[in-house]
Amino acid sequence: MKIALLGYGKMGKAIEALLSEYGHSCVGKYNSENPATVEALRQADVAIEFSTPEQCAKNIALCFEASIPVVVGTTAWYGQYEEVISKMKSDSAILSATNFSIGVQITFHLNKELARVMSKFPEYTASIEEIHHTAKLDKPSGTAITLAEGILENSKNLTSWKLDEENGEEKGREVEKREEKLREGKRREDILSELNISALRLPDVPGTHTVRYTSDIDTIELKHEAHNRKGFAAGAIRAAEFLHGKSGVYTMKDVLNL
Repeated sequence: MKIALLGYGKMGKAIEALLSEYGHSCVGKYNSENPATVEALRQADVAIEFSTPEQCAKNIALCFEASIPVVVGTTAWYGQYEEVISKMKSDSAILSATNFSIGVQITFHLNKELARVMSKFPEYTASIEEIHHTAKLDKPSGTAITLAEGILENSKNLTSWKLDEENGEEKGREVEKREEKLREGKRREDILSELNISALRLPDVPGTHTVRYTSDIDTIELKHEAHNRKGFAAGAIRAAEFLHGKSGVYTMKDVLNL
């Protein structure tokens, strides 16, 4: 396939480096200094979008106009999702994901199964911790939000998630923090229904996501740690292969048949 890269940062370069291994080629690399056009995009079979939240919706619209499928890996643009989807044409195709790593997709699946089991045991307090490099500005990460949504969908007790910035650098204190809030006079129902997400930004670290269930006597963890960007790039290419020749709206669940 001929692939157009919308956004040519670290992920765009990682995808480009892998394309030949999968038998594909790059026919265009576009960013703010070299913006894509409808005419240029029509030279590609599929576009892979890893730009910025501000540019993402515009790039998707260009792909719809050019009638080429688009794989979207940019995060923090989902507030515009419904509006973007409403502009699809009959031959448009889009596949978006907060994380294209196959390992992360498996973790998403296991996370939902674990949440179903743990919802029967209210003595455990659920929380999420995500760690990324300092260049990642959005907090929490799209992956952490997807994990949170998977827990909320399958929990009898939790109704919302909350970014826990004050205690973001502390680990394993969920029960203590809950008791502290109770002593402060906050409503028990509100406290017990919140899922805390801690977001850490540290120099030179791999992306790590941990779902943690803590009780007075033990802790259960589900953890994914990325070693490099190759897994994300490979997953995006697999998504492009899946989307080629299709129309409609898809997710990585469709690619992996989970």
